[in-house]
Amino acid sequence: MIDLNSSVLYTNRELSWLQFNSRVLKQSSKESNPLLERLKFIAIYSTNLDEFYMIRVAGLKELYSARVNTASLDNMTPKEQLDEIYKYLDDEKQTLEKKYKSITLQLEDNGLIIQRYRNLSDELKQKADDFFFENIFPVIIPIAVDATHPFPPLNNLSLSLAIKLQDDSSDYEDLKFAMIRIPRLLPRFVKIEEGIYITVESLVRAHADDIFPGYAILATATFRVTRNADIVIEEEEADDFMEILEQGLRRRKKGAFVRLEIEEDCDDELLDFLVSHLEIDEKDIYSYGIPLNLGALWSVIGDKEFSHLNMPMNQPRSLPPLNPNESIFKTLDREDIMTMQPYESFDPVVKFIQDAAKDPKVLSIRMTLYRVGKNSPIVQALIDASNNGKQVTAMVELKARFDEENNLIWAKALEEAGAHVIYGISGFKVHAKIAQVIRKSDDKLKIYLHFSTGNYNETTAKIYTDISYFTSKTDFRADSITFFHILTGFSKNKKLNNLKMSPHQMKSSLLDMIKKEREKKGDGRIIAKMNALVDTDIIKALYKASMEGVKIDLIIRGICCLRPGIKGVSENIKVKSIIGKYLEHARIFYFKNASPQAFISSADWMPRNLEKRFELMIPMYDEVLSSKIKDLLNLQLNDNELSWELLSDGTYKQVVRDEDIKAIDSQEYLENYVNKIYKANTKNKTTKVKKIFK
Repeated sequence: MIDLNSSVLYTNRELSWLQFNSRVLKQSSKESNPLLERLKFIAIYSTNLDEFYMIRVAGLKELYSARVNTASLDNMTPKEQLDEIYKYLDDEKQTLEKKYKSITLQLEDNGLIIQRYRNLSDELKQKADDFFFENIFPVIIPIAVDATHPFPPLNNLSLSLAIKLQDDSSDYEDLKFAMIRIPRLLPRFVKIEEGIYITVESLVRAHADDIFPGYAILATATFRVTRNADIVIEEEEADDFMEILEQGLRRRKKGAFVRLEIEEDCDDELLDFLVSHLEIDEKDIYSYGIPLNLGALWSVIGDKEFSHLNMPMNQPRSLPPLNPNESIFKTLDREDIMTMQPYESFDPVVKFIQDAAKDPKVLSIRMTLYRVGKNSPIVQALIDASNNGKQVTAMVELKARFDEENNLIWAKALEEAGAHVIYGISGFKVHAKIAQVIRKSDDKLKIYLHFSTGNYNETTAKIYTDISYFTSKTDFRADSITFFHILTGFSKNKKLNNLKMSPHQMKSSLLDMIKKEREKKGDGRIIAKMNALVDTDIIKALYKASMEGVKIDLIIRGICCLRPGIKGVSENIKVKSIIGKYLEHARIFYFKNASPQAFISSADWMPRNLEKRFELMIPMYDEVLSSKIKDLLNLQLNDNELSWELLSDGTYKQVVRDEDIKAIDSQEYLENYVNKIYKANTKNKTTKVKKIFK
């Protein structure tokens, strides 16, 4: 009898995530990628790691401090996980440095230079000096640290310069310590002239004696701090949730220090000075021989003069039956529509809300907003709709991590326009992506719906792969009404019929469908694409299905705690990860013996999505669109250019195709697929290619 609780059957969540980020970093070595595209993956890797430390490492450190020794399903305690993380990141640090140095050297050969102030010519130093005194010196604040000047508060992920100095007029050794905080309003990489950037800290360091006149600068060190950025809110005690959240955001700025990044060969006394004030563990100190905060490389990557060193921009297209000159409601009266971002344009989603805001026949707009961006045309359309006298209900999830402040601003703007704004549901996040428009036509009310696997964010829609689905069919009419009633009112254990909702329905529905495939005795088939697979109950159900002969393919971009290919348990399960220029973000599922067979969802198969969030899973009743989803999954299963295979030991192996096998880059394939249809239609050869992949 196989024990499905055995720790050998599970991979640690945190270590699995680290491997995902390593796959991102690996893209910077891909020589077929242009140089700035390779640099982009270093920026993404660094930003990902910042968030990992702020949330995941910070959480483990809190558990360890609280003496929690309970092991995870993979049988690792918080301390054991921290030790493995430290070892993993310490080893990978050298890889990061090597890749950065290699790419920047190659960029120099192409006329794009990132260097320090001291390496500039005299002429360029003069230009840099002028920039310093005009743009940096006025906003720099010298900070002495001594008995009368306490160590200053440091913002999360802030960049600073620590300085050891001595009074020029002193006849005895009287060491002093000071700091210079580098404001975020300053560019991380200062452009001196075309093709030449210098790090801002090297420019500030060069003028430290101007900032501290009369003192000899003995040593300097650039450093960056990371704080615990998780916000814990006691919602049950919150009379005014917005006020409580604003207090939480202020507390985030004062979270415990969990990481110190510092330039290598730092003066010992300077390091002791910092460590004594930050109270940081030695294991959380990372010294680098490359610039800190590589997540800020986007200013260099986006330099238009060097666009030839980036991947060509693909232009998202709007395809038939969508017509920019026709009301989207008229189109939806005829048929359902499914679009694939970023290959197809996000404009129809924006137009859906904008048309609703202007249409005199529209009575009501309701939608959920999780991450919407700073200049959202969708939220502006909701504001316009409310000003036009329409009933607008917006579920703005204020607990969307790192978007809380932005969402607060939009929530207040919507309220001022007269919209009914809901901030969330106590104890849960609302992560579902749904927009509902109620329109009166021929004295009858008709409901138009949009569902998505991704956020209502026009910026991320250009780089995240997601599915959008528009419909006016009655299949989801009652469920959509009930769902918004659940969000706005009081309802206990209310369920939907055709749509499946978490936290009450989706998990049990998924388990039932997995069980049904298992009962088909060898005729079962499951294909599922998502960002992460962590939920233990789902993993056990997949193991049982595999043991009964069900063929299971999982396309999981990031964390996967399931181990495939284990004899007698998961021999029938294959797991792959696709890493390319777009972030794979869609959640789509196929169950051969379900009716219908295809589904899209806002939820990954993680406990937080299935048990602690309001999510939706949408069955695809339209046979043409259902077939399109199966085609999309089939395409990605055949991808042999961007794919990594998960092995039974929990590690990943990059898929390398044989030379005689056709190259299939699923992202490039979809770009070409969409452009082919678009070009055919611009030549008045109206076509709707149904088959994505043969």
